[in-house]
Amino acid sequence: MSQTVQDAVLTTSKRSSTAIPNPRRYFRKGIMAVSRLSLAFSETLHTTKHVAHVCLFITIVILFEVGALGLWGDPPASASYPPLVTLLFQVTRLLPLLALPQALFNLLGLICFNAFPERSKLKGSPLLAPFLCLRVVTRGDYPDLVRQNVNRNLTTCLRVGLEKFMIEVVTDKTIDLPENQRIRQVVVPSSYRPKSGALFKARALQYCLEEDVNVLADTDWIVHLDEETLVTDAAIRGILNFVIEGRHQFGQGLITYANENIQNWFTTLADSFRVSDDMGKLRFQFKVFHKPLFGWKGSYVVTQTGAERRVTFDHGPDGSVAEDNYFGMVAFKEGYSFDFIEGEMWEKSPFTIYDFLQQRKRWLQGILLVVHSPHIPISTKWLLAVSLYSWVTMPLALSSVVLSTIFPVPVPGLLNLVAAFVGGVNFYMYIFGVIKSFRVDRVGWMRMAMCMIGALITMPFNFLVENIAVLRGLVGNKHKFYIVNKLTGAPDNGVNTV
Repeated sequence: MSQTVQDAVLTTSKRSSTAIPNPRRYFRKGIMAVSRLSLAFSETLHTTKHVAHVCLFITIVILFEVGALGLWGDPPASASYPPLVTLLFQVTRLLPLLALPQALFNLLGLICFNAFPERSKLKGSPLLAPFLCLRVVTRGDYPDLVRQNVNRNLTTCLRVGLEKFMIEVVTDKTIDLPENQRIRQVVVPSSYRPKSGALFKARALQYCLEEDVNVLADTDWIVHLDEETLVTDAAIRGILNFVIEGRHQFGQGLITYANENIQNWFTTLADSFRVSDDMGKLRFQFKVFHKPLFGWKGSYVVTQTGAERRVTFDHGPDGSVAEDNYFGMVAFKEGYSFDFIEGEMWEKSPFTIYDFLQQRKRWLQGILLVVHSPHIPISTKWLLAVSLYSWVTMPLALSSVVLSTIFPVPVPGLLNLVAAFVGGVNFYMYIFGVIKSFRVDRVGWMRMAMCMIGALITMPFNFLVENIAVLRGLVGNKHKFYIVNKLTGAPDNGVNTV
């Protein structure tokens, strides 16, 4: 073949190769375009859901305020009472003011931050993250539950790509756990006594911090879980982002209670309020102030080991019933900072109304001990105290609202507006908690609507149970630690007392 012909063939070949499109290149471009469109649609969808939620929230609060306007003005002329009775009625009408700070924090938290954030993405490689210890504290009464959840949490961590981690089970009774280099069991000796006399869960947590027991470096991180807590992919990603950033020593995220099999619909719907509380008050105090102004929970707690060892859980019997809040107040006093962690974890609501009542009673008694502790300054705990007293006076506050319609007394119109605002915020928190707990794509619109109605129906019964918990919590021994049953049909495990 002549050189001229070869050149012609090569030229034709080049033109042909140029003319024929590369399918792989166009496929990659197509995938990238679809990914961008999907991302844009996802952002728009999440923003739209948040805007709709804000509009509904504000509408409900306005409706409550409009209703309050009908209560303005003096009572009928025929309504006259002895001065002492009038004064008593007027004082009880002031009680809703105690709930105003947390209502404001819930409102701002649910409005100022996207209530339907996109799925959290890793900001760094898990290989570069510090070491994580997922610490589960249990008495050892439910070994099957602990084994099952340890295996599930281990699988979740590996699926996300977590490399440097272990799961540590701290128990009073030995549990037959799987043999795995990532699983460590710590049995707390019955003879162990912390220096200050810490009890119950605080005692077990403090044992892990002792020099001859602790295996973690000060730069490692601990993720505190209850024995029924299940981590999710999103929670692990959120925790990784939190510890990689490393700006704060303590963090906490959202816990939901309506996942998988629901054992008790009443308690689960009642706990929808707690879901809203996490997304509102808890998130606002951590994202804006980076302090546990109103306290925090005892599960889904992420702590830097060195900071936890300096704060300690060894705070005597008074710091052993609500050990989470006592620890948080001490860390607050010492100047440590907190942040909110994206991604939710799963837990179960109490299986019976009796357990629900006992749980609330223990919380109340524990927080009473925290608020009344002389070792925590008022400047640290005053908002927690205001929140507690709004709970303690709930029976009187609800009674005053009912009695005001029967025995009206002259009060400033502003008080009616404040009471209506608090009522409107709390009313909507049940609705939002259901929306956040039950995904429409999982349960459908009809069932979602039924869950919302159910949550609103349970409100008065929930108030009744909470009031009973208050009355029972104010009397008797406050140094008790009631543990709710974690398995259906499980026997009552009794109460630990001092």
